[in-house]
Amino acid sequence: MTTMISNLPRVLIEEIFFRVPLKSLRAVRLTCKSWNTLSKSRSFRKLYISKRATREEESMMIAMMNFDLYSMRVVVDDDVDPSKAFKKKRKKKSIAFKRQPIFLDEQVKISQVFHCEGLLLCFLKEDDTRVVVWNPYCGQTRWIQLRYSHRPHKDRFIYALGYKDKESRGSFQLLRFVDYFLGAPKNQYFWYEIYDFNSESWTTLDVTPHWCIYCCDRGVSLNGNTYWCAKERKAEDDIVDHIISFDFTNERFGPLLPLPSKVMEHEYEIVTLSYVKEEKLAALFQHYEADWNEFDIWITTKIDAEVVSWSMFLRMDTGPRIEVPHICEGFFIDEEKKVAMGFEEDFDRKTFIIIGEAGYVRKLDIKAHVDRKCRPTVCSYVPSLVQIKKPARGKRKRQSSLEKRLFDQNMLRLEAFKKLGGYF
Repeated sequence: MTTMISNLPRVLIEEIFFRVPLKSLRAVRLTCKSWNTLSKSRSFRKLYISKRATREEESMMIAMMNFDLYSMRVVVDDDVDPSKAFKKKRKKKSIAFKRQPIFLDEQVKISQVFHCEGLLLCFLKEDDTRVVVWNPYCGQTRWIQLRYSHRPHKDRFIYALGYKDKESRGSFQLLRFVDYFLGAPKNQYFWYEIYDFNSESWTTLDVTPHWCIYCCDRGVSLNGNTYWCAKERKAEDDIVDHIISFDFTNERFGPLLPLPSKVMEHEYEIVTLSYVKEEKLAALFQHYEADWNEFDIWITTKIDAEVVSWSMFLRMDTGPRIEVPHICEGFFIDEEKKVAMGFEEDFDRKTFIIIGEAGYVRKLDIKAHVDRKCRPTVCSYVPSLVQIKKPARGKRKRQSSLEKRLFDQNMLRLEAFKKLGGYF
């Protein structure tokens, strides 16, 4: 008796999928309805990506350099223990560095990028009226028109991409806000709004922040929510000692959650967030002063909108004779190999560094010209099968009278704030 494709055992079907490159997966999914349903399930997507990454045995990242995006891979030799890399008769840790440009469009230049579930939220260098959400592996895009331009002070606006449905990882939304708090409470301005992919509409959020998020903090997406470094609004110093998240399901911010108390004793001025395999948060602590010789990296053992706990991942204290390299903005964690990676904050910003245990530091020249107007940044990247919902054809949904009134009020407040001398 002939066995139909749709009747094959699930284990066999999964093995067929695992052998198919991600770029060819769409064609395989269309073989039959049951295969298409299986490929869209959350459990399958997670297992597929995990197995593909294991087979490639490489650390995959997305890097932004010279207003272009690159797919980057760093292969670290498992045979060499970084904690023993400097002992006698031990060979140096073997590392291969690969990068390949990925183009949304060869004519489009990217000034910022935000990663969420394999989707990239891209900000355009020359166009301040819209942004684009892009899945590089599926080739899908979604252009979103902004309600008002963020030029000339676009660095003051903070964006985040997330989703409401945590089970299916669907119903995406775009959060956008501006919060000038340096003169709070007398002289401050804030405006929070959200764009819904399904309704194709913007909504002003009722938010009165009791926290401060610095505009240079790009945020990190984890399980559909976005996390930022933060501090209490009434705090007199500039030390960031908390994190805070935005829950896209409830469309609200959670409470301030503490950074690890032990590391705060070192009075680090710079705190940068990243994530580990989209499962944990990672926090990098650095000093401003070049002559400091220490930094710490901690990762979460538990994290949600209400609770967080931390564990030390890596600490470097080289002593006064060796200068600790500074990592510029984003960084990548390889938990299994116990290393951290990122671009070094140097004059030319052309050095990619790998830091491990026992003072291990490896610097790699990326062998490319770097535009100083575009700060190189890197983040972990997990390819995704998530589909981007396309806009419905026909007329757009009309804005409600209430939303129009709120929008007009916020624009008037913004103009009044500028006239009062607010730095904007």
